[in-house]
Amino acid sequence: MQQIIECVPNFSEGRNIDLINQITGVIESVDGVRLLHVDPGKATNRTVVTFVGTPEAVVNAAFLAIQKAGELIDMSTHSGEHPRMGATDVCPLIPIANISMEETARWATKLAERVGNDLKLPVYLYEAAQPKKERSNLSVIRAGEYEGFFEKIKLPQWKPDFGPAAFDAKRGATVIGARDFLVAYNVNLNTTSVRRANSIAFDVREAGRVKREGDPVTGKIVTDKDNKPVSIPGTLKSVKAIGWYIEEYGVAQISMNLTNINITPMHIAFDEVCKKATERGIRVTGSELVGLIPLSSMLEAGKYFLNKQKRSTGVSEKELVRIAILSMGLDELSAFKPEERIIEYMLREKADSKLVSMTLSDFADETASESPAPGGGSIAAYTGALGASLACMVANLSAHKKGWDERWKEFSGWAEKAEAIKSELIKLVDADTKAFNLIMSAFSLPKATEEEKAIRSREIGEATRHAIEIPFQVMKKSFESMSVIKAMADIGNPNSISDAGVAALCARGAVMGAFMNVRINAAGYNDKKFTEAVISEGKQLENKTIALEAEILKIVNEKIGV
Repeated sequence: MQQIIECVPNFSEGRNIDLINQITGVIESVDGVRLLHVDPGKATNRTVVTFVGTPEAVVNAAFLAIQKAGELIDMSTHSGEHPRMGATDVCPLIPIANISMEETARWATKLAERVGNDLKLPVYLYEAAQPKKERSNLSVIRAGEYEGFFEKIKLPQWKPDFGPAAFDAKRGATVIGARDFLVAYNVNLNTTSVRRANSIAFDVREAGRVKREGDPVTGKIVTDKDNKPVSIPGTLKSVKAIGWYIEEYGVAQISMNLTNINITPMHIAFDEVCKKATERGIRVTGSELVGLIPLSSMLEAGKYFLNKQKRSTGVSEKELVRIAILSMGLDELSAFKPEERIIEYMLREKADSKLVSMTLSDFADETASESPAPGGGSIAAYTGALGASLACMVANLSAHKKGWDERWKEFSGWAEKAEAIKSELIKLVDADTKAFNLIMSAFSLPKATEEEKAIRSREIGEATRHAIEIPFQVMKKSFESMSVIKAMADIGNPNSISDAGVAALCARGAVMGAFMNVRINAAGYNDKKFTEAVISEGKQLENKTIALEAEILKIVNEKIGV
């Protein structure tokens, strides 16, 4: 599973488009990153850039952007409405997929150290990357701004975390850190009243509302012993919210910033606004996502709403996303295109899913062509995916069977397991063909010199090992599906017993077919210790699969009875 982080640097230039393009140009020059959004502001004289990618690639791109901004921007002549302290004012890294905040913070620290050491720029860590909590808040670090930092940086308590303790008149200083993903999210109401929208916003936002005596709007503000206003907290943690009116659409909205979607995800915020709106006689008609969102947020939302309906959550990724869009009305004001709004989808390379994106007939035609790929390995992976799909289908039919309502959760769990296996096997369809192509590419490398021969030999070895590992994964995943298939033969909807039998046949074929590919690729690999271990484990998997298939077919045939 690929690790993905987002980087949202803020550069102190929002008017000179040519200069901005030079900065974003160095970001786009780095392999493994994708530039998602550039948002220049003339009044603030500041540009917010968003790009994503693998951690190492993002850190490299961020370094180059900070370097370029320092070359192009002269802070001594800068003016703008937004607080700032440097050419690259702030550079947060944000975990998106398959990476923890702790690991993201370590990448941020690496970036900060590199910027401080190599560019000789004062750097402060903030948020999760800053071990000293008294200086982890961005606004506290930036207090005094560019003009005040010439003296501030001399104070012992404000010595930079990296780089020189001397303020750079041209480049200023920068703040680098790691923070949670922030989602800008608006919920639409069937009212034009900003006051009523604000009342709902105060109900849900973490800060809540000021406590008053008597009338909640006009009553006297209640204060504590230090004469500070007392607040009534809202119901949602890590949420900022306000009500406003959108003239373009003629509706009021609750505009929210979800500052930690692990604490309050989008679907929980939506449901809570629905609840509070209903209490005030107002109806939620839909919602609007501003910017991008991680795939996991959409999948969690889809499962959440299916669970509320007591429906199986073992459905495809595409269906979960569709349920999330439908349930929250994300397409009420404008079309919600997942490929343009979900970060992971924007990063997908078409080449990674060339085969599985084909129609069934095109895939069959491609297999039948004179090209050696896709071959048996890809077909084995797809056969295994079909077996897991049939198991998932039986589980879903069982979850929705009339009279079995009390068992929907049990079958939903089986369906989720089968769906996860199916998804992995689908990816391996293209992965196997890519592995074969890598071997072909390695064999085509030049071999005129001893150095070229050595490089070619190494590349062939690495590609061959990869071509062994891919079908071996197909074996393991296909075998894993058989536990679901057997359960569905045992306890699943009896009307679908033949489907469980076909699923077992598919799984067995996938395991045995993939093992043939493991063996033929292992024959040409020099690391005999590795190949012997793989072949030994492969034989065990094959034998277990054959035995388990026999058990499943015995159950199936006895239940069919004819």
